[in-house]
Amino acid sequence: MVCRPNLVEEIYYCCFFVYIHKIQIFEFFIEKTFFYVKIILNQFIKINLNKENKSKIEILLKKVAREWDLEICDLNIQTNQNPIILKITIKKTNGSNISLDDCAIFNTPASEEIEKSNLLNCSYVLEISSQGVSDELTSERDFKTFKGFPVNVELNQKNSKIKFLNGLLYEKSKDFLAINIKGKIKKIPFDEVLRISLCTLKD
Repeated sequence: MVCRPNLVEEIYYCCFFVYIHKIQIFEFFIEKTFFYVKIILNQFIKINLNKENKSKIEILLKKVAREWDLEICDLNIQTNQNPIILKITIKKTNGSNISLDDCAIFNTPASEEIEKSNLLNCSYVLEISSQGVSDELTSERDFKTFKGFPVNVELNQKNSKIKFLNGLLYEKSKDFLAINIKGKIKKIPFDEVLRISLCTLKD
């Protein structure tokens, strides 16, 4: 039996189409495999950072900050970004204002120490900023510096409808926080306080 030339061409093109189609399927499979592997690796890095290395990085950066008369106010590692972002908020130990130059200068020693430590085995971006006027008050120096300033107090009173109180920072002791609310001093036990931050006083 002799095949017609056009039939031979049809068979050839059919085989070629199947071959190309298989290649496309294979490429799609490889692409998806790499995609899911990347997700798994990112999740692994996230878990690893959260449970093992974040505290080590924070201790390391606090040590570097002390050498430059600085204090780490907050460290936020955003592992859901690519590359990972390390956001560091700093302030001066003497209470003076932080400038952009201070942030830029601290960037170099902080980066060098992170590299030497090998705590991060992936690419990352280091973002350093100063503590803003609306940041949380945490240290004894904060409470002394901002006495008389308007503050927002977040409460953890489960059985109360009042979740926030606004007033002027009046006093901070070991057991309670006192704020001036329209001329009246209100004492709040510290075990009922979740967060204290500077704010704009509400009427």
